[in-house]
Amino acid sequence: MAVPLPRRRIVMWQSLALAAILATSGAGLSTALWLVSHDDPPLWRVVAHVAVLAIGVLVWARFWWAVWTVWRRTEERRRRQRELADLLGESDGTIPALRVLRHDAPVAYCIPDRTQTRVVLSSATIEKLDADELRAVLEHERSHLSARHDLILEGFEFLRAAYPKLLRTDAPLEQSRVMVELLADDAARKAAGDRPLARAIVAMAGSAAPAGTLGAGGVATIRMRRLTDPPTRWWATALALTISAVVLVVPTVFLAIPWMAHAARVLIG
Repeated sequence: MAVPLPRRRIVMWQSLALAAILATSGAGLSTALWLVSHDDPPLWRVVAHVAVLAIGVLVWARFWWAVWTVWRRTEERRRRQRELADLLGESDGTIPALRVLRHDAPVAYCIPDRTQTRVVLSSATIEKLDADELRAVLEHERSHLSARHDLILEGFEFLRAAYPKLLRTDAPLEQSRVMVELLADDAARKAAGDRPLARAIVAMAGSAAPAGTLGAGGVATIRMRRLTDPPTRWWATALALTISAVVLVVPTVFLAIPWMAHAARVLIG
């Protein structure tokens, strides 16, 4: 079975990100070991060894601090949005997690959570869309929640926050945001069909979603073009997954394992 194009691209970004983490950590550890790999190293090598190890500790401390900070901020935003949705929204009586807000503009988004998810629609969305279009929008949001697309995005947000501004890039996070929208569209296509989804995308184009949520109104042009893409070729899937594996595995096999063997010899003997 072919892997959808958006998922392949997410896997490739994830492999690149993980490879970057392993490369950064491996470079620091190998440099630190090299500095003291000789018998009776001079004082400057010992000092440099300690400095490199200290930098490595600081890098990992910054990473885990970024993880904690981003996670806490995101959870707080979602908690507030959930409270507002419950306070201002109305339940339709059939879908427990659905809240309808009185608003003149079409809006649709979901609030991810482990146990208290919410799907939020504006009254204008319900009034403007027909039954099939509304089914497409709802399935789009449900797909975000069931597939936990928020966890994919959070992983890239962690990495973005961990790197200094001069070294960071927004490309993995921004591209993954587009890809999860396309994945959610794939679920909506199965539930409602291409035409209702296309009409819903046009109707919802440009609608904003609060921070910490996943909306249905973004990247409308890319999503519309996706509906006319030809079927995925099996060899393209195989090639993308092979490249992802090579990027992640080859440096580990040819660099990390020899380094670990060398480290073991130095430490033992």
